[in-house]
Amino acid sequence: MAGGEGTRLRPLTSNAPKPMLPIANVPMMEHVINLLRTHGFDEIVVTVAFLANAIKTYFGDGSEFGVKMHYAHEATPLGTAGSVGNARALLDERFLVISGDVMTDIDLGAIVRFHDEHNAVATIGLTPVENPLDFGIVITREDGTIERFLEKPTWGQVFSDTINTGIYVLEPKIFEFIPEGRSVDFSSEVFPALLAEGLPLYGAIAEGYWEDVGTLEAYLGSHKDVLDQKVQLEIPGFRVNDGIWLGEGAEVSPDAVITGPAVIGPGCKVEAGCMLGEYTVLGSNVRLLADVHIERTVVHDNVYVGSGARLRGAIIGRACSIRSNVRIDEGVVLGDSVFIGSGAVLSGDVKVYPFKTVEDGAVVNTSIVWESKGSRSLFGREGVTGLANVDVTPELAVKLAMAHGTSLKKGSTVVTSRDSSRAARMLKRAMMAGLNAAGVDVLDLEVASVPVTRFLTRTPRVLAGLTVRLHNDDPSRIMVRFFDTEGTDISEDGQRKIERLFQREDFRRVLAEEVGDIAIPPRALEEYTVALEATVEAEAIRKYKFKLVVDYSFGATSLVMPTLLGKLGADVLAVNPYVSTSARVNFNAEAAAVRVAGLVKASGAHLGAILDADGERLTLIDNEGRVLSHTDALLAFVDLVCDHLLGDTIALPVSITQQATTIAAAHGVEVIQTKISIAALMAAANDPAVGFASDGAGGYILPGFLPAFDAAGALLKVMDLLARHDRSLAEVVDALPKVHLTHEQVITPWEQKGLVMRSLVEMAGREVVLVDGVKVVHGDGWVLALPDPEEPVTHVWAEASSDLEARRLAQEYSRRIRQLLR
Repeated sequence: MAGGEGTRLRPLTSNAPKPMLPIANVPMMEHVINLLRTHGFDEIVVTVAFLANAIKTYFGDGSEFGVKMHYAHEATPLGTAGSVGNARALLDERFLVISGDVMTDIDLGAIVRFHDEHNAVATIGLTPVENPLDFGIVITREDGTIERFLEKPTWGQVFSDTINTGIYVLEPKIFEFIPEGRSVDFSSEVFPALLAEGLPLYGAIAEGYWEDVGTLEAYLGSHKDVLDQKVQLEIPGFRVNDGIWLGEGAEVSPDAVITGPAVIGPGCKVEAGCMLGEYTVLGSNVRLLADVHIERTVVHDNVYVGSGARLRGAIIGRACSIRSNVRIDEGVVLGDSVFIGSGAVLSGDVKVYPFKTVEDGAVVNTSIVWESKGSRSLFGREGVTGLANVDVTPELAVKLAMAHGTSLKKGSTVVTSRDSSRAARMLKRAMMAGLNAAGVDVLDLEVASVPVTRFLTRTPRVLAGLTVRLHNDDPSRIMVRFFDTEGTDISEDGQRKIERLFQREDFRRVLAEEVGDIAIPPRALEEYTVALEATVEAEAIRKYKFKLVVDYSFGATSLVMPTLLGKLGADVLAVNPYVSTSARVNFNAEAAAVRVAGLVKASGAHLGAILDADGERLTLIDNEGRVLSHTDALLAFVDLVCDHLLGDTIALPVSITQQATTIAAAHGVEVIQTKISIAALMAAANDPAVGFASDGAGGYILPGFLPAFDAAGALLKVMDLLARHDRSLAEVVDALPKVHLTHEQVITPWEQKGLVMRSLVEMAGREVVLVDGVKVVHGDGWVLALPDPEEPVTHVWAEASSDLEARRLAQEYSRRIRQLLR
């Protein structure tokens, strides 16, 4: 009997039939089939209704499980007896009825023998329970014949503690009492009818364990009984000391602590510092990062748990993603594919239904069933990001690329690239397949820097571009970034269009002859270097005879820059001048800067530079071996570039020091303030009047070449400007004004961010700039409060005439925000 919906077990059964819920990593129904086979039953008829294909696909014809299986499908609910009656064509001899969603090791053979010995038409398996209120009580005489039934009694009606287990041995004559075409129940109709006819109806007290597993509490408790071996079920894996079962291919760090009894499924990875308490069950391919603590919790397959998470007395559905420092309390149940953001707290007995999202830092006290936060936004500040092969999977990549391809005209061309990592290679190939399936051609650069990808995207034959790369700050995360025909990040409108198509799966699937092609552009790097060289005074650079120390950070710029710098007559000491994923993952930018600074001083170089692995951000070291802060490097750039702009305006985010405006004004150049987002800065750089832009974090835009960050282009421009001015970088830096700028963060719940911004405007009492967030002018300084678009925090920047005054301003506004939140 496998047709029930298991509504009391939701959200676990929201998208899976109850018989397929795992007990100790094996579906309940498989345990039942193993029990039947052990007692000599080799032919099984399964009644199915709710999500029937999940059962039929898993078990097939039963041959894999040593039995022969048939299926009887219920189009409408037919009740317990009606379901059996629906399969009457397959039941022409004495047969046993058992639920596919119970946990039991009852001796079925003994019930059959009892039935045969008493020549019964029907025999009901009975078992004593402590609390019979939720079950049907059966009262028998001394000879085993049944006297009466009582369905779900009150305590005043409890005359017995023996209940109906739903295990019946029946003769085909039973079908005379099961009318066709309507819902029929055994306990309320069929069995009373047998009693009324005086036919032999017996109850056999069954020996062994029996549990209905009808509620979430029972589901969790049944695992405890299995691990305590109160019920004899097969637990997959190798049993090691203290009642711990270890699945094939599982990896457990020697620095992890496991207290049995516990089950660790096949392919699991448990990192150092993890503590698994008693009655913990991990499904297959579960990954626990460092310092995760779990006890009395059942975790289904393919779950990811971030470092420092705490789970106690919970049930976690398949493919959930639980990020770092999450706390999940007693009684919490997560459905399949739920995302729990970093630092979130789920209080006791909360239920989160499948595919829902709990944002970072959220405190959840009530269940999440239908709320609109159920689907995470696909795009973030850096495109589509997530854990490689956890959040961003090949399946997602194909769908994402098909959505992107559908948003473009059929026959369009998209440039693709990646970094050197295997994860990026895997996902980029999946995306290329998705684009082709939507009728879009691909120009594949294979391993290339982001600026080279953007540059080729701007060529006439290309309509869009994308690149797949490891995240700079977290090598376990992947980024998929999309570019428009100008080589800049796609607009929010473009993102929403892709996201709508993705969510609806409204994809264009072209005919076989219209499937897109894949080509490799033969001279992409050459075209890029020639165009880049044309943006500088090459002869002036050659005359200066630069001596450089350049660290390529194991990135793809090492495929471009050495040749170009050589053509410009530079004497270059190259550090990390090759592509390597493993070296990049372990690359420490601060240590690299110290190393390059030492090499600059030792070699007497004019300049040191670190180009990040993606080729977008630049760190400068002056000729005295000083590592420049990004703020000082920006001011030096502004001072040098103002007399050589292709426009009359510089674009900078609203959070940048006002000293940049002062320096530009001294050269007669205007600074326009933009939103802090990179997309907004790039959009501003597309204006013909803008000749330079920067985000103040090592990203520099030279719109005459590319309206996007390009570390190689920025390095060449610095060389060009120093050569034209005939100055050293140290001289430029020494002449810069001092900057007193500070930054703080205030934790702010999502629902209160709007209140905070509105209140700050109303309380300002001064000049307010509303480019992005709320910027309040204070004499010769300012304060900017800006809600973070992805995290529950508000950023506070402050600049003043001294560091002390800047900190005072930032702390004052941080205090105001905290008071508003009380």
